[in-house]
Amino acid sequence: MVESGLVIVDKPADWTSHDVVGRMRRLAGTRRVGHAGTLDPMATGVLVIGVEKATRLLGHLALTEKGYDGTIRLGQTTNTDDAEGETTATASAAHVADEQITAGIAALTGLIQQVPPQVSAIKVNGERAYKMARKGEEVELKARPVTIHEFEITGIRREGGLIDVDVSVSCSSGTYIRALARDLGAGLGVGGHLTALRRTRVGPYDLGMARTLDQLAERTEILPIGEAVTAAFPRRDVTEDDARKVRHGGRLPAAGLGPGPVGVFDPDGTLLALVEEQGKAAKPLAVFVS
Repeated sequence: MVESGLVIVDKPADWTSHDVVGRMRRLAGTRRVGHAGTLDPMATGVLVIGVEKATRLLGHLALTEKGYDGTIRLGQTTNTDDAEGETTATASAAHVADEQITAGIAALTGLIQQVPPQVSAIKVNGERAYKMARKGEEVELKARPVTIHEFEITGIRREGGLIDVDVSVSCSSGTYIRALARDLGAGLGVGGHLTALRRTRVGPYDLGMARTLDQLAERTEILPIGEAVTAAFPRRDVTEDDARKVRHGGRLPAAGLGPGPVGVFDPDGTLLALVEEQGKAAKPLAVFVS
């Protein structure tokens, strides 16, 4: 029987997230595999893979805070806001001072309104925006609130009229780093796009826990589902009477553990469910045993 749990993969460049899922299905020996939070093919780094029952955690994990390291090129705009697209405009950024870049980044920190890239998986009238963009259709995407907790410069390199800015970003779910690159360049009047991206963290799962596909081919390490939940969410241990209620989808009294998912464990330490506290009750989000 295949163990239920998470695999933290260090995704290689030029692989889609779906490619990684396909490889993990073969390595884990099960079709029941999914991922939390898509990474573009260009991007590398942390991709959280769920195996068996842990696939039911993925939607909740995708909503957690994420960390990225990236490089923004100022002076060049592309139709995808990253290096995979075609260059649509160039403008010398040689006159842009370091202090202006710092101020531009500060303006994009905190709670902001962000318009997703034209080439994105956002649905417009039931169709993916990237499919519409590929057909040459103008896609009108609405700005959405996202939170940029940290947006720090780690390096600046200049060559000719281009400036490469290395950055480290911590942000809420739903943030597009390539949109940050686009908006930084637009704010400075020279255009910009993302040339490199590495995800360093999804919630509590970071690069220190990640394994390459080659490493996983030698030894497939699965983080047991109970450990995975304890790392990501508050933990609640219950009595056998309460455990019986949870196994049958019943509600528990709220325990004041916050608005997000809470992992509920029986007296033996077995994960029973994820619940969410609403008012005085804790409502099941996903039950893992019956």
